[in-house]
Amino acid sequence: MAAGRQRRAEAETFTARWKKQWHRARVGVRRSAVDYFRGDGSDWIALGGLLLTIPVIAATTMVNSVWCSPSALVIPIVAGGLLLRPASLLGLYAAAATALIVESVQLGPYTEGPSRVTPGVVLVVAACGFFGLLVAQFRSRVGVPWRRGGTMLFDLRERIRVQSKLPQLPKGWHREMALRPAGGQSFSGDFVVAARTNGGRTLEVVLTDVSGKGMDAASRALLLSGAFGGLLGSLPPHAFLPAANGYLLRQDWDEGFATSIHLVLDLDSGDYELYSAGHPPGLQLSAGTGRWEEKSAEGPLLGVYDGAQFDQVKGTLRPGDVLMLFTDGLVETSDRDIAEGIDRLTGEADRYVAGGFHGAAWHLIEAVAKDVNDDRALLLISREGPTAQSATATG
Repeated sequence: MAAGRQRRAEAETFTARWKKQWHRARVGVRRSAVDYFRGDGSDWIALGGLLLTIPVIAATTMVNSVWCSPSALVIPIVAGGLLLRPASLLGLYAAAATALIVESVQLGPYTEGPSRVTPGVVLVVAACGFFGLLVAQFRSRVGVPWRRGGTMLFDLRERIRVQSKLPQLPKGWHREMALRPAGGQSFSGDFVVAARTNGGRTLEVVLTDVSGKGMDAASRALLLSGAFGGLLGSLPPHAFLPAANGYLLRQDWDEGFATSIHLVLDLDSGDYELYSAGHPPGLQLSAGTGRWEEKSAEGPLLGVYDGAQFDQVKGTLRPGDVLMLFTDGLVETSDRDIAEGIDRLTGEADRYVAGGFHGAAWHLIEAVAKDVNDDRALLLISREGPTAQSATATG
């Protein structure tokens, strides 16, 4: 009993209470910081830190305006545009304006010497504050701090890249894909989803071109790639494009159509089925004749009308044959129709027959559509013959 009372008395000492308060304060600050960078918490920590920098900068300027000019106040203003909410940012601007007035009074008129508060300094600080407010309003509308916003975009780009990665194929098969967004951007309206189904014996690939290009189509392409990836392998091949068409219609986008081509390839026999939704035809190179043949399946654009039917075209890839799928940005431009573009593409592709088309996808886009202001995607699948296999082994 006495020992328990002694422990309670020790726990109620000033030192113990101070430790508890300090622990609670640390936990609160940590939680506030985590909530802030998740976009949920208050920005009072960042506002307090930036408000403290303003009198420090103003005092340094008044002591030595040569090394710390009055325009140094743009530093907390720019940082505030990246970290604070618009309401808090206005308080920071008021503190910066007060600091400029104090500096102007202490340093004297700008006509009496250098390193004073000139009209140009006021304009620079005001301009930085204006653009900082625009950035803060954009972040507030998005709902994430600037660091998290950049991380989210990077994560989305990596998810698209991973989702577009083609699965490994058994020996005797080669596949590769090249994707080039319009304008050198990181996001594209063209995407690929692929999976090996039927116990790994079947390769299913869907190449889709969303209406628009670059960043304008990237958000829709991201949504569709996730939906198409979930549908692929979950439905029979003949039901995939009708399901994708229904999904696109339900989105009710103003510019909501897309073209798509669906390949179903038996990796044991080489037999394949090709379904198309308004997409450019596939091209097959026959090793026996050395000629390219168009594989045109019938079907309307995705997202145009309900109940659309998508017919198939069948073929077989024999040893040495190549199947090439692509989007219209590769073969069609304002001054070149699709037939001329296909002729140019097949002419360039003939150069890679001897090497089994290894590394050809990227080079074909460079040769055929390097400067085209449109998204371009090219998919190559080849069944390697004895010549290509021996060349690969030698390389």
